[in-house]
Amino acid sequence: MQYAYPLLAIFIWAGNTVITKMSAGAIFPAEIGFYRWLLAGLLFTPFLLKPVIAHWPAIRPNLGKIFILGVLGMAVYQSLAYFAAALTSATNMGIILSLMPLMSLAMAIISLGQRLTAGALAGAVLSFAGVLVVVSSGSLDLLLEHGVNLGDAMMLVATLAYAVYSTLLKKWQLKLPPLVLLYLQVLVAVAVLFPLFLASPKIGPTLQNIPLVLYACLLASMLAPLAWMQAVVRLGPSRTTLFFNLLPVMTALIAAGVLHEQLAMYHLVGGMLTLGGVILSERWTTVLGRKVSIA
Repeated sequence: MQYAYPLLAIFIWAGNTVITKMSAGAIFPAEIGFYRWLLAGLLFTPFLLKPVIAHWPAIRPNLGKIFILGVLGMAVYQSLAYFAAALTSATNMGIILSLMPLMSLAMAIISLGQRLTAGALAGAVLSFAGVLVVVSSGSLDLLLEHGVNLGDAMMLVATLAYAVYSTLLKKWQLKLPPLVLLYLQVLVAVAVLFPLFLASPKIGPTLQNIPLVLYACLLASMLAPLAWMQAVVRLGPSRTTLFFNLLPVMTALIAAGVLHEQLAMYHLVGGMLTLGGVILSERWTTVLGRKVSIA
């Protein structure tokens, strides 16, 4: 039963990648990004306003850090994904997103003093090769001639933003209840995305896009984080993070079933290389300079 929590979160987030792809053409990126966080903020407020007031002495000196976290983790990450969705496939997005744990590990080594391991180094090379296969559609000549697809590039930046967010979250260790911190970041996203929403062209709510907004808000922004928090409590951070490796597989399967995206050989090869690199970085924990052994 305890494994149901991380599996539910990953399933919802994989589905949200497909929802993000489905939103292309149905609603402008600035619209769905703003509506998603606005609705989440409105739904959270009755339950979390009092806890925020109660924890205000601890919140006030950390407002700058909370603002940065909200911009990176909520506004930049998901907004870029919405823009990328018009230019690349959900399958590509899921495979690129699977780089996030490895990016976070690299930043922890750089900024948190974590020791570099043989697995981290080998895994980085393997995962980078996998992403190259995906973004080049299996042809490095094509990649050199035309460059990286703009949608894939946006997704890489979005993934990097979330990796920075995860690293700062670990570095700063803000002494706030997780739900309070999540709510404050949602409010930051609403404030930051509001000008972009005003400046953007709008389709407005329709029968086609309202379900997309509701999924992104109720499931991806509220239920999935709650399930993930429960998983961390029950399984611990390290074991919970392992479930993130299922994201590209679930995304590809849902995209094939819902969007009828065709899985090409380069998706399979690139996905396996990327996933293998992440697993290697987690399992091969020998610090460089010592005798090599597989954990």
